[in-house]
Amino acid sequence: MNIVVCVKQVPDTSDPDTEVHIDGTGRGVDQSKFSFVINDADNYAVEEAILLKEKHGGEVTVVNIGGEAANQVIRMALAKGGDGAVRLDDESFVYSDVVATARLLKSAIKDLGCDLVLTGCMASDDGYGAVGIALAQMLEVPHAAYVKTVEVVDDKKLKVGRELEGGLLEMNEIEMPCLLAIQTGGNEPRYASFKGIREASKKEIKVMDLAATGLSADEVGESGSVAVMTQYSVPEVGDLAEMIEGDPAETSAKLANILKEKGLV
Repeated sequence: MNIVVCVKQVPDTSDPDTEVHIDGTGRGVDQSKFSFVINDADNYAVEEAILLKEKHGGEVTVVNIGGEAANQVIRMALAKGGDGAVRLDDESFVYSDVVATARLLKSAIKDLGCDLVLTGCMASDDGYGAVGIALAQMLEVPHAAYVKTVEVVDDKKLKVGRELEGGLLEMNEIEMPCLLAIQTGGNEPRYASFKGIREASKKEIKVMDLAATGLSADEVGESGSVAVMTQYSVPEVGDLAEMIEGDPAETSAKLANILKEKGLV
């Protein structure tokens, strides 16, 4: 089974003392003081890919969009058991939205002849969760999102469990090739061994610029996006909440009056 797993490098904001500041463009955050880690859900996708490889054979290829600094995240995925990697890197890729990002990933994946594409279900930095679904549509393959369990039925079919509200698990069968957007918590991501880290340092990371993707400049970045980031802003600090005390009859009457005063009812 040949698997592609898409990974993203995101700022590590786990330190409670980390401060987030808007950069000079007003369209991003100042990343100069951040350390970077693999996106949380992508880490689970990497583990799922390695588990499937260990059980059923094949190869795992890691795909990333990012600058040279992203090699750290890519090599860690390789150290855990990935076989090769592709990194898409070009100034024209900046400000790519969900659609443009999926288009870029497709350009790297379409000729790899994979049976399965894995992505994380959501990005922990911007909160987007549609890249995997958009990529599946562009690759014209079936997909399932928020997947927590994956079981190989035969060489053409998988059985997957999707997490629903309330912790329910929906079981589905899906034909390969397909794409699964992996939810956190379905496995336990491993730590890379020292041997794996040494071996990963020798593995090739193929770099693709705009020309290598076969795409035009108006298909990537802001020009190729349907949603354009215009500005970030820090929420204004408003008045403290008003606590309404009393029995249910009193509090409901007070709440009704407040809503009327504010013009909400």
